[in-house]
Amino acid sequence: MMNTRIILFGAVGILVILCGFWFWSSRRVELPPSPVVTNPVATTTLDYKSATYLVEGQPVTLINGVAETQISTSSASSIETEYFGNEATGDLNGDGVPDVAFILTQNAGGSGVFYYVVAALKTPSGYQGTNALLLGDRIAPQSTTIQNGTILVTYATRRPSDPMTAEPSIGVSKLFRINGANLVEIAAPTP
Repeated sequence: MMNTRIILFGAVGILVILCGFWFWSSRRVELPPSPVVTNPVATTTLDYKSATYLVEGQPVTLINGVAETQISTSSASSIETEYFGNEATGDLNGDGVPDVAFILTQNAGGSGVFYYVVAALKTPSGYQGTNALLLGDRIAPQSTTIQNGTILVTYATRRPSDPMTAEPSIGVSKLFRINGANLVEIAAPTP
């Protein structure tokens, strides 16, 4: 009878330990949401292809023009951000020093490739990246120029009724300027 009680208490003890371990391991710790970053990243680097840019509210640091960011800690998927090119050089913030504007692409592993315009402002200590502004998904970039502190980006896109598989065929021109330290889109002047 004593052995039966010991076995019964042992089995109950093991069951309690297993249930406690299961409960403890299945709990998810909820972290507070990350604050939304609304200003450009204030770090500088000597090479604008290795600077930090703010893409969709998240800082992305390029290293030799490439960044790979894991989507989440529980996912093997990642977001690839790359220097696309179409760079232009000119003074964007009125300090008399040439800055650089260019296009980045971002791919999260799906069929979309998103194109963004960014600027790298030249400072005495190096380049400071700005926020990125979305141009579109699977567009065909044509040119980027800087004139009188304004960035002009031209590219081809699709009609809203066209499928994403259609070749971009509609010409688009967009203008951008630096406002403070932020890159903003401006309206094209009307003739």
